[in-house]
Amino acid sequence: MVQFRALALSIFTATLFSGAAVFAQALSVEEITEAFKKQKTRGLVIIPNANDAAPAADEETATIAAASEEYNPLEAASQINVQISFDFDSATLRDDQKPKLANMCASMKAMEDTVFQIIGHTDSSGSSAYNERLSLLRAQEVRRHLIGDCGVSADSLQAIGMGETAPFDSANPRADENRRVEFQALG
Repeated sequence: MVQFRALALSIFTATLFSGAAVFAQALSVEEITEAFKKQKTRGLVIIPNANDAAPAADEETATIAAASEEYNPLEAASQINVQISFDFDSATLRDDQKPKLANMCASMKAMEDTVFQIIGHTDSSGSSAYNERLSLLRAQEVRRHLIGDCGVSADSLQAIGMGETAPFDSANPRADENRRVEFQALG
């Protein structure tokens, strides 16, 4: 079963850039940058929250509540997703997951005047409120990594959590690919 999943994932990854979602860890810096440029031409305009650095509890609630208004889902072919694994009930970015963000980091740094939205998603396990909070915490953790370890400007990154509301695989709401961090370049 594990070999079948690995084979299916590699076949899926090989076809991503030609019509399905773009999973960033499988792409070069140039391919990620090109995908971001295509997103920007779609006219997505969202004004980031300037106070997104370290929200207090009430700000965090506002960020979750506003997420549905701020998130403009792209069709699967235009999404740039990173399959980041987190430990159960944890929003800590594991060391073994950080290399998956290396090309994303380089691409973001190359697009200096672009604001990027980091959207955390979960599967449907757990309550809706729990998943909203967990997805936001995970998006914020990825944001902290991109700022602190990669040198991406804090002003160019906004983190929001969508919980389970925008599954990548809507036919299987508990699927692993629904637990992801999506990136959007804002026009």
